[in-house]
Order: sequence, then structure tokens, then C-alpha cells
Amino acid sequence: MEATIKTTSVEREIAIAASPETVWEFFVDPDKATRWMGETASLDPRPGGEYRVGVIPGHTASGEFVELDPPRRLVFTWGWENHESVAPGSSTIEVELVPEGDGTRVRFSHAGLPNREAAESHAHGWDHYLERLAIAASGDDPGKDPWIDGPMT
Repeated sequence: MEATIKTTSVEREIAIAASPETVWEFFVDPDKATRWMGETASLDPRPGGEYRVGVIPGHTASGEFVELDPPRRLVFTWGWENHESVAPGSSTIEVELVPEGDGTRVRFSHAGLPNREAAESHAHGWDHYLERLAIAASGDDPGKDPWIDGPMT
């Protein structure tokens, strides 16, 4: 995985052994989304539709879908319920799915974070979850998320 941390954003690229159509479903289908990130998901994949994922106990990500161009590009807002530092909908995630051979290159950007500390914390989280996405979307089982039962380390 290639990694870049800018002051208030996180950018990642990762190759996944699955088609863009398959990877897309892991961002918009609640059952597939929770295979790689979260215990619960309420997703309404249309502009203005709800994006809400109970990632780990006490940490629920909330925002709304902004732009959808299946299966190529997805934009949604992001933030944490009950956490003022990154409030629901206060940052933006952009996902670009680029065909690459038999697989997909995922270009991921999380922008609008309030400070470097928030960007570093989210980078740590996205490194963990994007690896799980690569496993799940390629047809393997990433197993139970170890962060659900313990601290995010």
C-alpha cells in the first residue's frame, strides 16, 4: 500500500484482486461493508442518502453520500457521532476505483480533517480497514475485526 499523510488529509492507494464492480459493492451494500469495517451499517447510496457505520463500540461514523458514479467513483462525508473534533459530516472521503488488469486500484482520500493529529489517527484506522477491504473484496475472509473487542492499536 502506498501511503501519504498531508496535514489534514489521508491518501492511500491499494490494489485489490477483484473487479471495480465487486469492490464498489463493499462500499454501498451494508452486509458487504460490515465484512471489512464495522459491526453495523446503514447505507442509502444516493446523493443525500445516509452513511452510518458503527465501526467499533462507542465509535459510529456518520455522514451522507455526495456523489456516486458506479462502479468508478464514490464521495461521502464522514465524522464521528458524539466526538466534537471530527463531527458527523465534517470531512470528506473520495474513493476512485480504477480497473487494473484483472483487479482494481483503489485511490482513497480522506480530506478536511481538523488537524494533523486527527489525520494521523485516521491514517492508522484506514491502514487497518483498507487491508481488510482488500481481503474481503478478493473473496477471502478477513476474520473478526480485532479492534471490536479491544483498543485500536
